[in-house]
Amino acid sequence: MKKLFLSVLLILLLAACGGGPGGGPASDTEDSSSTDANGEVQLAEQLSVYNWSDYIDEAMITNYEETYGVDVIYDTFASNEDLLAKLQAGAEGYDVIFPSDYMVAIMIDLGLLSKIDTADLPNFANIDPQFVGAPFDPNNEYCVPYQWGTTGIGYRADVEFFQENPPDSWAYVFEPEMLAQYADQGINVLNDPRELPGSALIYLGYDPNTTNPDELNEARDLILAAKPYWKTFNSEDYDNTLLIPGEVALTQGWSGDVANAYWNTYDDEAEDGNWYYSIPQEGAVKWLDNICITASTERYETALHFMNYMLEAEVAAAVTNFTYYASPNEAAKEFILPEILEDESIFPPQDVQDKLVWLTEVGEDAFLYDELWTAVKSSQ
Repeated sequence: MKKLFLSVLLILLLAACGGGPGGGPASDTEDSSSTDANGEVQLAEQLSVYNWSDYIDEAMITNYEETYGVDVIYDTFASNEDLLAKLQAGAEGYDVIFPSDYMVAIMIDLGLLSKIDTADLPNFANIDPQFVGAPFDPNNEYCVPYQWGTTGIGYRADVEFFQENPPDSWAYVFEPEMLAQYADQGINVLNDPRELPGSALIYLGYDPNTTNPDELNEARDLILAAKPYWKTFNSEDYDNTLLIPGEVALTQGWSGDVANAYWNTYDDEAEDGNWYYSIPQEGAVKWLDNICITASTERYETALHFMNYMLEAEVAAAVTNFTYYASPNEAAKEFILPEILEDESIFPPQDVQDKLVWLTEVGEDAFLYDELWTAVKSSQ
């Protein structure tokens, strides 16, 4: 594990999109955008975007609104499951959404996403080939990559136990004898029904996408034994409410959130921040969040235009410089802060990437994870 590089410089790169898409596949719904006599897309007056919390440089939203005259209605969700539940409940006002990898596959199966043609997205050429054709959308027929990262361990640098024993294993999250050393200082885990079991399964040596009931029961028991030592289940705002103010000493966390806590506790005199990040030796989940268009949108062409804008190199870089998550946009690297681009906790080297695993859809066996999660959350 390499601790976060030391810097306090943060640059916001404002850039207009270098030309929007000229059209797209016909939508199944009426499109409130239109085409003028010259065949140019006339954008809709509004666009509704549904994203994760603190997951975009809002200056990029403002820049889009001012450049293209579209009022962006921006809302946030806390988990993939919350996003899915909202759409399944009949919410039809959202145009652009940002689901993670395995959730994309679920939404495709449920018919919740519009098809796209990447030929209509000039800036799709900016994407690093390793992120093109991911297993959950092998032909990029529905989504384009947005941000990627890992799920590991964030820990406070000033905790004496960690100075002698830097967390390098999921044992620091799941083993009671280990947890007892620092539980009184607070431990947070992600409130996520795939991420928490996934890390437990990896620690046990199993596939985080297993559908073997015995393996899942073993992971459930591991989690239940550790739960009394945990202070919080928080995946929405833990970096700002728990890490930065020092309310916990250790967290299961996403790479960019821990990086955010590092930079926001950075001290010029000490030339260091309070939070470090580790990818455990057993391996970890890697994930890719995506930009997709809902099947219910009535503003397909405007949504596609916004998608292309988010793939602009300078815009994608500004997002990474704000979120501290890695960009799958190869062209953006020219504009990403060197301190971020060279930080191996954000852009892991190949030997670390070799230990990372995707979460994938488990199909009709999803109920097994639902049962595990219900057992975890309902236990006292």
